[in-house]
Amino acid sequence: MGTNGSGHHDHHQLNKITLGGLIVTLGIIYGDIGTSPLYVLKAIVGEGPISGDVVKGALSAIFWTLTLQTTIKYVILTLRADNKGEGGIFSLYTLVKRCKHKWLLVAAIIGGSALLADGIITPPISVASAVEGLRMVPSLSHINTVPIVISILIFLFLIQQIGTKWVGRAFGPIMFAWFLMLGILGVTQLITNFSVLQALSPYYAYKLLAEHPHGIFILSAVFLCTTGAEALYSDLGHCGKQNIRVSWIFVKTMLVLNYFGQGAWLIAHEGQKLGDLGLGANPFYLIMPQGFLIAGIIIATSAAVIASQALISGSFTLINEAMRLNLWPKVRVKYPSELKGQLYIPSINWLLLAGCIGVTLYFRESSNMEGAYGLAIVLCMLMTTTLLNFYMHLKRYNPILITIIITTYLIIESGFLYANLSKFMHGGWITLLIACTLILVMSVWYIAKRIGQRYTDVVKLADYQQFIIDLSRDESIPKYATHLVYLTSVNNSAEIEHKIIHSILQRRPKRADIYWFVHVDVVDEPYRMDYKVNHIAEDDIIRIDFKLGFRVAPRINLMFRKVVEDLVENKEVDIRSRYDSLNKNNISGDFKFVVVEKYLSYDNEIPIFEKLILNAYYFIKPYSLSEAKAFGLDSSSVKVEKFPMIFKAPKLMNLKRLVDNNTPAN
Repeated sequence: MGTNGSGHHDHHQLNKITLGGLIVTLGIIYGDIGTSPLYVLKAIVGEGPISGDVVKGALSAIFWTLTLQTTIKYVILTLRADNKGEGGIFSLYTLVKRCKHKWLLVAAIIGGSALLADGIITPPISVASAVEGLRMVPSLSHINTVPIVISILIFLFLIQQIGTKWVGRAFGPIMFAWFLMLGILGVTQLITNFSVLQALSPYYAYKLLAEHPHGIFILSAVFLCTTGAEALYSDLGHCGKQNIRVSWIFVKTMLVLNYFGQGAWLIAHEGQKLGDLGLGANPFYLIMPQGFLIAGIIIATSAAVIASQALISGSFTLINEAMRLNLWPKVRVKYPSELKGQLYIPSINWLLLAGCIGVTLYFRESSNMEGAYGLAIVLCMLMTTTLLNFYMHLKRYNPILITIIITTYLIIESGFLYANLSKFMHGGWITLLIACTLILVMSVWYIAKRIGQRYTDVVKLADYQQFIIDLSRDESIPKYATHLVYLTSVNNSAEIEHKIIHSILQRRPKRADIYWFVHVDVVDEPYRMDYKVNHIAEDDIIRIDFKLGFRVAPRINLMFRKVVEDLVENKEVDIRSRYDSLNKNNISGDFKFVVVEKYLSYDNEIPIFEKLILNAYYFIKPYSLSEAKAFGLDSSSVKVEKFPMIFKAPKLMNLKRLVDNNTPAN
């Protein structure tokens, strides 16, 4: 069984450039980076007087950041690093982990955690920036936007559970209208001052950094124009790289026109302060004609919701990948629609909502949120650059070219990191704290799993094969089930965990007609679905090995049923009950799954570090799904058994027996 052929077909289809594909790409890929004009220049100007030199320098820095960081690094270079059409930092890690450098996993964990932390600040800042445009309406100049922002966020997270298929159809056209609006508004201001186009020269960016006393820190606001580039790479699998590359030409043109249009307006008001023009005055809204303002706010808010949706969907995908890679506790995953790759993780949804509401209540204004935004995502970009270096070496790029590219981006992103560190005390600590918490959870979960694998007691199946066959035919023992199915984590089909043998032969002898051992191997391809059958003992012991991609949910109940149906059809197995009365009427026997869950035994003497990790692991574990639910097993046919995890038994105690003098002699 496999889906590699269809996966290749999907990949080929995604890379076909069509008008529909380009419109869909606008809706899915560019929400985050596309809404940055709402707050970037506002953050750059700040509360001080408008300076023409600063504006020109900032525009130059924005243009070259979009060119170097977004266009060259992500759209041209990083999109090449696709894993069967899928992108994102975990997909990139699966491509390079064959390098055997264990620390590459650290880069993937830091990058993934930083991107998830960024997902908590993006929805509030995008929605707040859009809604605050209401203050440009004279009668609403002092409106409290916090309740409106929170209401929109609650609605956005509530609709996740019913799927966004019905909303998704509207995403593309709305974002097309948004980008068209950006370009037209920019042009209306550009025609009043074409001299602002001088900022296309990198000289003005250099001048800003070299001569302005706070030039390097202005970069922290400039960086906001490219924060959506990492999300662009993560959403690669939804649209295909060719559609992304072609549509980026339109998107970048509209973004640059709007930034330069805002710049022209700001230069025309040199010396003034934005605060003097009204509460929360924003150059994005100030360049709009008064009669268009309400329509502009509606379009901007819609675009902000779409930007938030892209980050939420990306967070679900990241967590799903992390679970498959043993980097996150198993949590419930739902599939609200048939759209490829669309999933819904309730626990993450509500955690994100709580985080977004908390951020909104803490900062209240989008101008305050700018301080928290960017610091985490620049860490993610540095980690992507690190992994990209190894990818290019694997693909045998010219070593000189690799050195030039990686050195250039390490310098650029280190500069952005230094600039963003100035935000630490202004809210950046919040996203870093969230990222560090996520890094800790992922590290504990991964290391604990590795410790468990290292100490797993594995035995040769051949040594116990005859015992199992004899048990199967021993009619003096009541039959436990017709078919008994165990999940095994051992890759080698000739071996099995001792705890499974103990469960079958000793805990309570479990007689069955056929014993099935099922193993799930998560592979580096995203959507692979294959299986292999090994008849270890004909009509008595069968092993099935599933090879599933890191984006495939292991719905073992359904997959196992499909495998059994194929085996019956091929006459490889007879699943009819062996009770005479049922067999003669062709009644199928029952299937019983046994899941052996481990718990930490007190009888252990292990190093202090491993003990701390395991204690943390077993503290988190109750909040994760049970093994049965994580593998999609039907609870009515599952028996869960607890087995003590003994890593290293304590030394024998020097226990002496005392002889009672009153005991009569024999």
